[in-house]
Amino acid sequence: MTQDKTIRTLLVDDEPPAIDELSYLLSGYPDVEVVDTAGNAASAVELVRQTRPDLVFLDIQMPGKNGFHVLSEIMEEREAPLVVFITAYDEYAIRAFEENAVDYILKPVPEDRLRKSLERVRERLDEAQENEPSSSSLQKLLAEVGIKPGIARVSVEHSGKNVLLNPREVDYFEYSSRRVYANTAGGEYPCQSDLTLDRLEARLGGFGFFRTNRSQLVNLSRVRAYAPWFNGKYVLTLDNAEETEITVSKARVREFKEAIEL
Repeated sequence: MTQDKTIRTLLVDDEPPAIDELSYLLSGYPDVEVVDTAGNAASAVELVRQTRPDLVFLDIQMPGKNGFHVLSEIMEEREAPLVVFITAYDEYAIRAFEENAVDYILKPVPEDRLRKSLERVRERLDEAQENEPSSSSLQKLLAEVGIKPGIARVSVEHSGKNVLLNPREVDYFEYSSRRVYANTAGGEYPCQSDLTLDRLEARLGGFGFFRTNRSQLVNLSRVRAYAPWFNGKYVLTLDNAEETEITVSKARVREFKEAIEL
């Protein structure tokens, strides 16, 4: 790209120290301008629409909606920015990035990897529109990690049939006896045998689900009350008929508060 072209950049990460470190590293590149920062997915999508950046450095693991959900929403913009994922994700997801022409940098961000990533960004900005990563390739990436923009259904077993549930019908998912179960007002139903809570968490972040502990994923819209419990944990009370109580592990309390915007 031409030397006088400025790459207008948005940084998205829920950890302020990570934002500060990346901002510092990028300050060494005269053609990169950090136009704003965001600490969660909702702010990120809104800032993309407001600032129209050329580039977004996007953290994957954030409370509530994650980086993949941000990607699924900003893909709908007429002039979507280029995206570089900042990730501590596993090798499976990294292979998906490589196969679908989305760049990524593993945390902590190495300076040489950042430099190479920016070189790749400059090349893409110089390319003709038809040579840039297509929407279909990004859709494939989202499918690889279990996200289908705009639609999501959960297949459960009931009366000898596979029934498709709207996630909003589910109060919470629970892993028990080597199986994930969907708990609804109509009862408890086993999900597909190969479905894990990790995959559900990635897929349903956009529907307001929160991983409260290792074995439960809760629909935040079903939380009626919450209170501190012992050993730094929280206990949630759902608004279902059973007034189900769900424990938020100590390690996830901060993320829970952020997810409900306390």
